[in-house]
Amino acid sequence: MSFALLRTVAGRRCTPSLTRRFATEASAPKKSSSNAALYLTLTGIAGLGAYTYYFRGGAPAATVQKKPPQEKSPLDPEKFIDFKLKKVEPYNHNTSKFIFELPDGQASLLPVASCVVVKSSDPEALKTDKGKPVIRPYTPISDAPGELTFLIKKYEKGVASVYIHNLKPGESLSIKGPIPKFPYKINEFDNVALIGGGSGITPLHQILTYALADKSNKTKFTLIYSNVTEKDILLREEFDELKKKYPDTFNVIYFLDKAEKDWKGEKGYISKEIIKNSVAGPEAGDKVKVFVCGPPGQVAALSGKKDGMKQGELGGILKELGYKDDQVFKF
Repeated sequence: MSFALLRTVAGRRCTPSLTRRFATEASAPKKSSSNAALYLTLTGIAGLGAYTYYFRGGAPAATVQKKPPQEKSPLDPEKFIDFKLKKVEPYNHNTSKFIFELPDGQASLLPVASCVVVKSSDPEALKTDKGKPVIRPYTPISDAPGELTFLIKKYEKGVASVYIHNLKPGESLSIKGPIPKFPYKINEFDNVALIGGGSGITPLHQILTYALADKSNKTKFTLIYSNVTEKDILLREEFDELKKKYPDTFNVIYFLDKAEKDWKGEKGYISKEIIKNSVAGPEAGDKVKVFVCGPPGQVAALSGKKDGMKQGELGGILKELGYKDDQVFKF
């Protein structure tokens, strides 16, 4: 199942300080008047400094307080909350980034791996044939402060994706979450395979970017990602950059159903041979994990069908290769 899917302004300090030390002698009355003049002069300078400081948008150092760390997400796992669409950034011919505004510059604080579910803010819009609201899961691709970003592909028969693609900046979408999926822990596994297709890339992207950004990460990741054509590959620029940045811990293999003549990647469907030659085998036990996310047909062929929200029985290519249920997770 696709969970289509991603971190401070400091004030200037210019409070004047006096570092020179001045001394006076009781036997020198002229010094006293001189010091008084000096005192008045310094007071005026300090006042001017304070004036300049305040009107440049600063505040006295004594009143500057460090912002406490954010402890609570602006999202709620128990109820839907409306969030305003900040902007839309077209990505390719049928996919766009939808950036929603989070209040007070807060971050989403979504755990890895997790998703959210969305529905229309208008109770009369986006309903099923039975009059119930259409609810869909999506995985954000960014947790930057103040924003929640989704990468959403428009499917002509997908009522939710069509509805979201018709939203305009300033309009809202109701979001509930987080919905925990898999409690990923840094270095829990030696090898991780991420096998995905189409817009099912977003939960795999969430795990990958989270782990590789951790300086202590030693897990080796292999992403095997299939699409129909080259222009359908989502987040390719980011994956290619990650491969350059982390050559010892990340590799990506692209598959295309319909490849042009100059395509240098793999062609056709994800094969047993590629998985066998690119991923640590089942003999690695609890040190290997395979995550799968994509269209239902692909998931079934690779790892067996899901049973609703449950994992379902392991099947497909991964079972044929000898992997066990606890070595595979289906998003």
